[in-house]
Order: sequence, then structure tokens, then C-alpha cells
Amino acid sequence: MILRFAPYQLQLKYPFRLATGTRTSTPTVQVQVELNGIIGYGEASMPPYLGETTESVSAFLSKLKPENWRIENLTAILQEIDSLSEKDNAAKAAIDIALHDLKAKMLGIPTRELFGITASQTPPTALTIGMGSEAELRKKVKEAEDFQLLKIKLGEPDDKDKIDFLRSITDKPFLVDANQGWTDVEVALKLIDHLSSMNVLMVEQPMSTSTPAETWITLKHKSALPIFADESVKRLSDLENVSELFHGINIKLMKSTGLAEANAMFDRCQQLGLQTMIGCMTESSCANMAAAQLASRANFVDLDGPFLINNNPFEAPRLSRGCIQLDAIAGNGAIPSE
Repeated sequence: MILRFAPYQLQLKYPFRLATGTRTSTPTVQVQVELNGIIGYGEASMPPYLGETTESVSAFLSKLKPENWRIENLTAILQEIDSLSEKDNAAKAAIDIALHDLKAKMLGIPTRELFGITASQTPPTALTIGMGSEAELRKKVKEAEDFQLLKIKLGEPDDKDKIDFLRSITDKPFLVDANQGWTDVEVALKLIDHLSSMNVLMVEQPMSTSTPAETWITLKHKSALPIFADESVKRLSDLENVSELFHGINIKLMKSTGLAEANAMFDRCQQLGLQTMIGCMTESSCANMAAAQLASRANFVDLDGPFLINNNPFEAPRLSRGCIQLDAIAGNGAIPSE
């Protein structure tokens, strides 16, 4: 087996402003694994909070010995890769995505069938509406006409005014992501009460990952809306510690090390009674279409990465009424652009 990888900078259509900062691009490493002329595609995306860089991902990938891999032993390969470090989750995800793509292509089946999933489309995917002026928000909402569901970034003092303004220009349901921007639980609960009357379906990571467990428990039990963890949960091993603190979690391939563990997380969430969202970082269609293979398992879908960038190296996902369509082609469904 041959492994190739190279850095690639994804350029955002709009500056991505959160409670924690602003950026205009996101570094990625694009990965290929090739066997007998068949190529599997993978991607590592590194938003700042993950703590990974182009250099760290490249260094991790350089340690691998693909010449020793046998695709029929995929589980053993992934276990071996995971054992090489306690971090490097996005780097591991890139290889996991590429190997699943390769294996499914060699078997002539869509990747989802490796996990026993037969769905031909996802639930509606949200499109993110970031922070900005009223004119910017109005423009973004207009550009989101193909989507049924909008994800609203909050975490600033004018959050209530922003939601009220957005609700005045669209009646689409909202998901809210505060990106750890709220600091006072009573203020948060009051704002959530208001959101619950504004056709908001859930609230994601409203407070910092350093928030004490007892505060999360208070928020969970008093909240008028489901509270989902994002930054507070990365991998399968995190679930036991948070099942009492949240109503649900956001599963992302870049956090979970890829498709294999993300699918296991869906299984465990079902056992624990946790709701699920499948989300993404700033990603091209490569990682996004891989995640879409599992999306029918989720309560909410937030796979909008390819729609927020202007230099996607793969063809954009096809939408039907805001749902990503899953073709019956072999692999993850990411097709390189000409």
C-alpha cells in the first residue's frame, strides 16, 4: 500500500467569527492511500482548538508503515495507528477516512454498508450562520435558501438581539452553538428560556469545558432545551464522564479519530440514552462525505463544511431539500474536482 499526503489551506467564504476568535482559513492535510491502482481519500482538518498543525499531522503520518498494511485487517491497522500516540486525533482520522474509502471501493460498496447502514440520504443538514452585522446576517440567510435548518453561532453580549433579528427574517428552525461563550449559568438559563420560544431545537456547548460538573448538571436539569456537548467530548472514552451532564453530544470525525470510533460512539450513545449530532470542522467534501455515511444515525446533522469554503478540492455534496444525497457509488462518495 502507498501513502501520500500534502498540506492544503481551505479558504472560507466569510471570516469565521466565534466567541473565541476569528479566522479566514483552516489548514488541512489531504491524504491518499493507494492499492492496486485504487485510491482512498482522507483529510485532516486542524481548527486551532484541536492543537494540531500541518507540521504535527505530517510528522505523525511520516511514522506510518503502509507497506505492512493489509486492507482486510482494517481494524488491526487502526488499532496500531491509534497506539502510536495519545493525541493526533485529526491525523488518525485522515488515515481512517482514507482506508475506509479504499476498502469500500475494493468491495464495490458505499462505505456506509461497512457499518450496516443502507440509507440513501441524511437528515437535513444545518448551514452555519456565523457572527456578523445585520446586513451580513441577512445576506447569509438569503444564501441559505437551499437549507431547511440553520445553525446560529452565539456567545456575545447581544445574543438575544441577534436571535430576535434572525427570527424576524426567517422562520426556519435553528440550532444554537454558543462555542463556550456563556459564563453564568443563571444568565444562560434565562437566555435558553427565550430561545425555547423562538423555534430553537437545541443548544450546543454553551459554557467552557472547564465548567464544573455540578454546573452542567444544573444547566441540564433546568434547561428548557436539550444541551449538547461539543468541545467537552472528543472520543468514546469521554462518554462515561458526560452522560449525566448533557442531553446529547456532537460527534466529529476529527475529534473521534475517524469513522470506526464515531460509529462506536453512536452505539454507546444509544445505550446511554444520549441524543446525537454528527458535525464537522471546516472541511472539504472529503471528510464531510465520509461523515455523511454515518449521518442517518444522528438526531441532528451539521455537515456544512464544503458549503462554507470557496476552494473545495472535491465536488460539492448534492442536496435535496437540505439533505445530503448519498449516491450508490463505492467508497465515501468524495469525487476529486477536475
